[in-house]
Amino acid sequence: MKLHSIAAVAAVGAALSLALAGCSGSSHAAGGAGAAGASSAALPTVKLMVGGIDKQIYLPYQLAQSLGFYKKYGVNMELSTEQNGGVGAEEAMASGTVDMAGAWYIHTIDFQAKGKDVINLVQLSGAPGERVMCSPTSGVKSGADFKGKSLGVTDLGSGTDSLTQFIAAKNGIAKSQYHTIAVHAGATAIAAIQRKSADCVMTTQPTVGALTSQHLATTAVDLATTAGATQALGGAWPAAGLLANASWVNAHKAAAQDVVTALVATMHWISTHSATDIANALPQQFVQNATISKAQYIAGLTSDKGQFLPDGLMPAGGPKTILAMEKTIGVDTSKVTLSNTFTNQYAETALKQLGITPTTTPAGAAG
Repeated sequence: MKLHSIAAVAAVGAALSLALAGCSGSSHAAGGAGAAGASSAALPTVKLMVGGIDKQIYLPYQLAQSLGFYKKYGVNMELSTEQNGGVGAEEAMASGTVDMAGAWYIHTIDFQAKGKDVINLVQLSGAPGERVMCSPTSGVKSGADFKGKSLGVTDLGSGTDSLTQFIAAKNGIAKSQYHTIAVHAGATAIAAIQRKSADCVMTTQPTVGALTSQHLATTAVDLATTAGATQALGGAWPAAGLLANASWVNAHKAAAQDVVTALVATMHWISTHSATDIANALPQQFVQNATISKAQYIAGLTSDKGQFLPDGLMPAGGPKTILAMEKTIGVDTSKVTLSNTFTNQYAETALKQLGITPTTTPAGAAG
């Protein structure tokens, strides 16, 4: 997903391209036992690219770094973020440029449909975290009003593009009956509304907060919460997750477990802390920049914090909802084995290690 703010990306690019030493083949205890006392040089290095690291929907990946959880549970983490017009995080992972991707679960189905074995190891959200933000002059109040409109998505072929197609299809509107344009996020998405090149844009916080505070757009479709996603999409819609090639996971099971444990610990931390606590723990250029004030960032996170799952488990019914959507918008899913697109094994191990009682009803092998 190309869901990042241009202003923030420019500020954080150098900070998040971490040249950390370490060998990915180093041996260590699975689950990071004793890792807290180990030196950084003794830990394996994992490379993770996020599909817009400054976006609220993807904040757990950086928060885990800021809290020191990756090292605590056994890995040196090299974080990076995809760039507008560049290689997407999921493509970088699939090609082996990085080990893991912070991206949407839906990509596992897309990859499997193309014969590529990519798996989701931990689920961070039960909703897309997106909102369809529409200009007050657009006349768009819901997905039923998409016909004849120009709709902004992060990129053509992205998850927001697929979601837009699905919402339109559920309202009986064919793809040929509206126009889709790529607006990315942040300043470019805001400009698309200001210049009226788009009637609506599907975007996330903090862009949502900026559009709202400047009175440029209001919410027509809420996909930022599990309740909103269920109403608009027909069920829980698992979005942000941790994706990796199954071959890499099989060759690096201990490191994979340690990354998942760090993220599960982070999800529990999010569930037990306020939006202000979270904002204070993140790099300040994420929460206060050219498009958003810190107060606006915190207000948006307070509103949409319910998208985050407290325990990292794939929610029951979520994979089936995604698969149904893919079929509806014309993806050939005949090669997809749903049970191979995700696993709860690593999250369940992490929960036991951390002594956390899960609250999410997990999806079974059939999704």
